[in-house]
Amino acid sequence: MFVVGARVWQGLALLCCVLFLSSVAQYYQPGLGFTSLLGLSEDAHEYELPALRAIPHHHNPPFMAYDGSQYVQLALEPLLRDHDIDRALDNPPYRARRILFCWTAWLGGLGRPAWIVQAYAVQNVVFWLLLAWVMTWWLKPMTPRGFAAWFAVMFSHGLLSSVRLSLLDGPSLLLLALAVAASERGRTFTSAAILGIAGLGRETNLLGAVSLPWPRGWRGWLRLAGAGLLVILPLLVWQDYVWSIYRGTSVAAGADHITPPLVAYARKWSHAIQTVQRDGWHSYSASTLLVVTGLTVQVIHLAWTHSWREPWWRLAAAFALLMLSVDYVVWEGQPGAITRVVLPLSVGFNVRLHKDGRQFWPWFVGGNLLLVASAGVFPWLWWLG
Repeated sequence: MFVVGARVWQGLALLCCVLFLSSVAQYYQPGLGFTSLLGLSEDAHEYELPALRAIPHHHNPPFMAYDGSQYVQLALEPLLRDHDIDRALDNPPYRARRILFCWTAWLGGLGRPAWIVQAYAVQNVVFWLLLAWVMTWWLKPMTPRGFAAWFAVMFSHGLLSSVRLSLLDGPSLLLLALAVAASERGRTFTSAAILGIAGLGRETNLLGAVSLPWPRGWRGWLRLAGAGLLVILPLLVWQDYVWSIYRGTSVAAGADHITPPLVAYARKWSHAIQTVQRDGWHSYSASTLLVVTGLTVQVIHLAWTHSWREPWWRLAAAFALLMLSVDYVVWEGQPGAITRVVLPLSVGFNVRLHKDGRQFWPWFVGGNLLLVASAGVFPWLWWLG
């Protein structure tokens, strides 16, 4: 009976992967490929890189423009040698710092512009599939609880948004998960090397350093110091290259997104409550309140079941602190970019909850209210709402 049950849950997980792929496939357009996932805006066409303008691609209405449009152009010029890139990007020094997944797209497209654009558009899908497998190391979809926790991670609003908008958060999460896996096996420098690479994708990935193996004795601390240097070195070297091109610009571009703790968080709570009171629970505004509630439950659970020796707990706690300190611009919208920015918090919550097991379902429901917002990302997910 147990074997049959396990196979059923595994089959459901595979079915979810098939449904995910079929949903992404709906964005394919003959002659244009998957460029509708890139968030390219029709009103920015004249500012695009000549290499991009020469490639047939989908244009969204201005209100649907998003950051993927920035990074796909960096993928076409990953060494910043074409001065047209300065005109194409909204903030070249800031965008250029996040170069890793532009390089992977360039490699995936074998240096050919038309292929690079398609590679950048679909690489989130590839990373999603890899992550779906990697997460089974901690969340085996062989029981109701294992499947539920795995599903909550793979179909979280932040992760699906990363795929839908060709962003950096999903690929970053895969690297962080691999770093945690190495840390759990005591491979300090392997974990540090992965984190060093991840730091080239998003600077917030450097928070993954808290997941490095806990040191024992003075030799352990020396080892940790060396690993810490390995974590930050790749970004420092690349930032120096970027600074050599954009002299006179601040190396701390984007740092203004950090504000005093709880200020933006409290403001979002107030705005979410007021919006629901005005529009009612049947409006899309309600999903924003559920997202804020779910993230709050996740933080409470981590504080309640603190386990600082576990890499996933430390990583989730670091992103919980980030959540409480980010500027309101990260919270803006319905439900906002916050679900992407603090993805490791949601993953760490589900991993810890599955491992701990106490009062699983009440915590699971409360902490994964974010899934309601997931229903609006891809068409086939509307049944979740």
